Amino acid sequence: MFEQLKEPSADKILMLMQLYREDPREQKIDLGVGVYKNPEGVTPIMRAIKAAEQKWWGEETTKAYTGLAGDPAFSDAMIGLVLGDAVPRENVAAVATPGGTGAVRQAFELVRMATPKARVHVSNPTWPNHLSILKHLGIEAVPYRYFDETTCGVDFAGMMEDLEKVEEGDVVLLHGCCHNPTGANLNLTEFKAVIELMIAKGALPMIDIAYQGFGDGLDVDALATREVASACPETLIAASCSKNFGIYRERTGLLMAISQDSSKQKVAQGNLAYLNRQNYSFPPDHGARLVTLVLNDDKLRADWQSELEDVRLNMLSLREQLASEMQRLTKSDRYGFIAQHRGMFSRLGLSTEIVEALRKDHGIYMVGDSRINIAGLNKETVPVLAKAIVEAGG
Repeated sequence: MFEQLKEPSADKILMLMQLYREDPREQKIDLGVGVYKNPEGVTPIMRAIKAAEQKWWGEETTKAYTGLAGDPAFSDAMIGLVLGDAVPRENVAAVATPGGTGAVRQAFELVRMATPKARVHVSNPTWPNHLSILKHLGIEAVPYRYFDETTCGVDFAGMMEDLEKVEEGDVVLLHGCCHNPTGANLNLTEFKAVIELMIAKGALPMIDIAYQGFGDGLDVDALATREVASACPETLIAASCSKNFGIYRERTGLLMAISQDSSKQKVAQGNLAYLNRQNYSFPPDHGARLVTLVLNDDKLRADWQSELEDVRLNMLSLREQLASEMQRLTKSDRYGFIAQHRGMFSRLGLSTEIVEALRKDHGIYMVGDSRINIAGLNKETVPVLAKAIVEAGG
C-alpha cells in the first residue's frame, strides 16, 4: 500500500525555516515564520495567560472530555469577542477546534457536506493552507484579484469585477483583518460593497479572522466581520486564538455558523458537532480554558488587552520605521505602503531574484513572494533590512 503514496509538495515556509536553522551566520534575520516575536526575538507567554494557567492549575479537578463542541463558556466568550452584539447569541452555532486551521477545515467540510458543488472564491494571494485544504477536500477554488503589485494595495476594482462571476451557493472567503500574506486590507466602505454583492448573488461569506487586535485594535479589527455577520443571511467565521493570545502550540480556535433565522441554529449546531466527531471527536480544552478565564475575569482581561495593545503598537512602530528608512535610502515614497499595511505581514513587491539575493548575500530570510513578518524585526535590524534591500536592487 505505502508504495502507492506520492511525496507531498514541500511547504515553502517550512523549507525556509529549515534553511534559516542551517545557516551558520550569526547575523541573520528570519522574516518568514508567521509568529509574533518581541524585540528580543522571543515569542512570549502573555502575562494574563500565565496567570490564567496558574489559576487553572489550582482549580482543575479532572481531565475528562468536554462536549463535542467544547466548553460552551469558551464559545460564549469568543463569540462576544469577535461579534460583540452584532447578532443575537441564539443565531450562532459554534464549536471549538484545534486552532484556526481546524476551524477553517471544519468550515470547508460543512460547505462540502451542505452543497457538494459549491465553489470557494479566494483572494489572490491568500494564506497557502486555504488552497491546500480545498484541494485536499476536492473543492474547487476560484481566485479573485486582490493585491495590486504596482501599488502594493488592494485592487478593489479587479476584485469586484471577478466577484461578479460568483454563483448562487458559492462561498466567498474573506480575511477579517490583517490580510495574510499581503497586509493590505479592504476599508469598511469596500467591505460593505462586497456584502451587497454577496447578498445579490446569493453567496455565502466565510471569514477567516486570525489576527484580531493586531491591526487597529480589537473592536476596529472586528468591524468588517460584524458588518458581514449582521447583514448576510448566513455567515461562517473561523477564529484563531494563536496570535492575539499567544497560545500557538495550544491549538485553540472556534468555528461559528450564523443564520439570521434562529430556527436554523439547532441543526447547524448538530452538524458542527457531528463534523468534530468525525475528525477528532472532542476538541482540545487547555487553551480554550485559558482564553475563557482571561475573557471572563475583568483584571486578567484588562491586562491581556494592555499587552496586546503593546504588541500592536510595536508592529506599527516597526512599519513606520521601515517605511521611513526606505524613504531615506531610496529618496522616494514607493515603500510608504508598509506603514499603511496592518498585522504581522507585508508583501514588499520584490522579485524572486532580489529575495534570493537577500538570503544568500545578507542572511535575510523571507518567503519567495517577498512576504515578510514585520514582527521578525526590531529597531536595530530595520536599518539592516532596508540597506540590504537597496543593495540588492529593491
